[in-house]
Amino acid sequence: MSISHTLLGLLESGPRHGYDLKRSFDQRFGHDRPLHYGQVYSTMSRLLKNGLVEVEAIEPGGGPERKRYAITDAGVSDVQQWLATPEKPDQYLHSTLYTKVVLALLTGRDASDVLDTQRAEHLSAMRVLTRRKQQGDLADQLICDHALFHLEADLRWLELTAARLDRLATEVRR
Repeated sequence: MSISHTLLGLLESGPRHGYDLKRSFDQRFGHDRPLHYGQVYSTMSRLLKNGLVEVEAIEPGGGPERKRYAITDAGVSDVQQWLATPEKPDQYLHSTLYTKVVLALLTGRDASDVLDTQRAEHLSAMRVLTRRKQQGDLADQLICDHALFHLEADLRWLELTAARLDRLATEVRR
C-alpha cells in the first residue's frame, strides 16, 4: 500500500491536520497496522517538498504549532494516476513454503510434516479471519475475504504438493 497516495486521497475530502490524517487512515486502512505519527509527518514533509500538498494554515496549540495540510492540483493528479494504474499481481514464484519442502527433501527430513504444520497454521489463521469477518463491518469483511482467498489458494497448493510429494522427492534427489 502506498501510504503517501492514501494520505493524499484522504486530503481530497478537505484540509486536515496530521493527527486527523492518522486517525482517518487507522480507521479505514490500519486495522492491523496503524500508522505511527512520525510516519505521517515524514510523509507529509515529503509530499510538501514535492508540491503535492501545501500548508493551508498554521495554528497555535498547547505544544508545537499545528499545520493543516491541503492537497494541491498536482497532488490530485498524482492520486488519479495512482488509482488508474493497475497493481502488478503477485506471482509468488519465490515461495518460502516451496523452499522449505524442497530443503526438507534434500536433507532427508519428512516434507509431509512441513506441509502438515503449515496447513494447521493456515487453518488457524482462517478461523481467526472468519470470526473477524463475522463481527466486522463491510470494509473489514472485504479485507478478510481478500486474505481468506489467498489462504485458500495456499491450502490448495499444500494439498497439490502433498499429492505430488513422492514425485518431487525423486526429482529433487536426482
